[in-house]
Amino acid sequence: MALLLGVDTGGTYTDAVIIRDEVEVMASAKALTTRHDLAIGVGGAVRAVLAQSGIAAEEIALASLSTTLATNALVEGQGGRVALIYIGFKERDLETHGLLEALKGDPHIVLAGGHNHAGGEVVPLDEDALRAFLQAKGDGVGGFAVAAQFATRNPAHELRAMALVAELTGLPVSASHQLSAKLNGPKRAMTAVLNARLIGMIDRLIGRAEGILREIGVVAPLMVVRGDGALISSAQARERPIETILSGPAASIVGARWMTGAEHALVSDIGGTTTDVALLRDGRPAIDPAGAQVGPYRTMVEAVAMRTTGLGGDSEVHFLSEGLAGGVTLGPRRLLPVSLIAVDAPEVVHRALDSQLRSTLPGEHDGRFVRAVAGQTIEGIGPREEALLERIGNSIHPLGDILQSRIESGALTRLVERGLVQVAGVTPSDASHVTGSADAWDALAAEKALALFGRRRTGAGDRLAPEPEVMARMIVEQLEYQTALALLETAFAEEENGFGVEPAVLARHVLMQRGLGGHRGLVKLDTGLAVPVIGLGASAATYYPAVGLRLGCEMILPEYAGVANAIGAVVGRVTMREAGTITSPSEGKFRVHLLDGPEDFSRQEDALLRLEDVLRKRAVSAAEAAGAADITVNVVRDLRVAGIEGREVFVEAEVTVEASGRPRVAV
Repeated sequence: MALLLGVDTGGTYTDAVIIRDEVEVMASAKALTTRHDLAIGVGGAVRAVLAQSGIAAEEIALASLSTTLATNALVEGQGGRVALIYIGFKERDLETHGLLEALKGDPHIVLAGGHNHAGGEVVPLDEDALRAFLQAKGDGVGGFAVAAQFATRNPAHELRAMALVAELTGLPVSASHQLSAKLNGPKRAMTAVLNARLIGMIDRLIGRAEGILREIGVVAPLMVVRGDGALISSAQARERPIETILSGPAASIVGARWMTGAEHALVSDIGGTTTDVALLRDGRPAIDPAGAQVGPYRTMVEAVAMRTTGLGGDSEVHFLSEGLAGGVTLGPRRLLPVSLIAVDAPEVVHRALDSQLRSTLPGEHDGRFVRAVAGQTIEGIGPREEALLERIGNSIHPLGDILQSRIESGALTRLVERGLVQVAGVTPSDASHVTGSADAWDALAAEKALALFGRRRTGAGDRLAPEPEVMARMIVEQLEYQTALALLETAFAEEENGFGVEPAVLARHVLMQRGLGGHRGLVKLDTGLAVPVIGLGASAATYYPAVGLRLGCEMILPEYAGVANAIGAVVGRVTMREAGTITSPSEGKFRVHLLDGPEDFSRQEDALLRLEDVLRKRAVSAAEAAGAADITVNVVRDLRVAGIEGREVFVEAEVTVEASGRPRVAV
């Protein structure tokens, strides 16, 4: 009997499950995610599930981790300070392709160098300029990203830049050719920047998770879920953390399929920070051909085709003053619920809320609190941020007591983006405590915070909500509405024939929305989803039945919907893909692009066999390093030819090798 431990670290909760022989959930448990030290939450969930099952820690044969940490970090704009080394491209590419926005003021340099389409050197690498940049910027960043023109055809300049970074700084470096074999240099550069930004965060998570598991007595190897739902070793995840974006959502799809056996459905997973929606077709999630997109960033990471929206139980509630009635909208930023921070500092929170309620006029920062995140590395922040962080110290404060001027709001935002500070405020989780559908935290604090929020004045001069219960229903209904929009957008995006209009526009169109309500006038309108929805997440049972009614579809809520990610984390397979390209620089010459440089062949088949052999060895080696057993290999050739004067001429070939197997379990 093999006992498998699955763990998922979400934005709010860390879940753990124990599965016997991949057929039965023996126990499940939850613990609060501890952002300042994620291992505390991991340890709490694992200890709870072991106690509940009566299983000894040493009996666990395999442990696997899925996490929304990387996804949430990108959605919320968090991560470490990095520097970009951009070789052979133009300066204007940085703004045109969104790299300056992604860098958020972090340093970069555009260097002479790079190769051409055939892998030949265009201009020598400017090593002197690179050395000067590394010496000037190495002390102010946590890592480097390197992207060179046509590095997937010849990575020599990226490899040399990596060597110089290691020699002069000793800091981690992410090279674009190691993250994707595809063309599109700016997009590979974006992927490398995000990977570099996540390295420290994911490394700390995995290192502490492994440490706490050993402390508990779990000696089985630790796997991590990749963004396409496959499993990789913890060492591989540390080197390429970008591959763990959408890890949690991918695990949820694997878990949904395992729990329900569904062949055709939308899977919607609501967490604390995001709602992730994907289509399950013929029992398999599709892989996004354009690369994973999270928030504003399009990467070249292979991941499930999923739409991630900044909408969850802990989403920030915003007041809308437009119109006579006013209203609210949610997200995309995550806040600590007031009901949760009141558990940590009840006297501070209730004293502030009571004082604010006694005031006759609403305050700008009513119902908001702030605290620093302990144990974080402080790097690359300015004097204003340093002063603000020192003022916050190690305590929880009402936000209005900390911000002394409007200009400090920008400094606070930067501290939040760096993951150094957390802000608490009104969220849907607080609304659920007021309605009585949740009772885990301080419901009285939530009620006071919603009373303060409801005092805001609409365009008609009336209070937004006369009672906390009315305010709570307004927030919950908005969450249901935005969830329905997220599901409709995904459905429209996945329609095979399409409509020629943006999915977001279609989802919000007046005809679609009137049809959901079964409009009857001179025109009869009926719209909705034609496939079932599998609702996942701890709060799915609270919100999703109403969403199913709104969309006129079957809503499936599996028994273990609240721990689907943890289930998916441990029932998946190890799958490693390696891809490579063959070009033809001249007729009769077939060039194989390898990491060591291009190799030329006079016969097409010889070139294909050479590339397949190299890729097969790399894929199998990576699968073995990830702990796979009983590995099977699949090879796909994509040959592109052109018709010239009545004959076919070879243009290019892409070969993909996939090595797959179940993770080896300890015996």
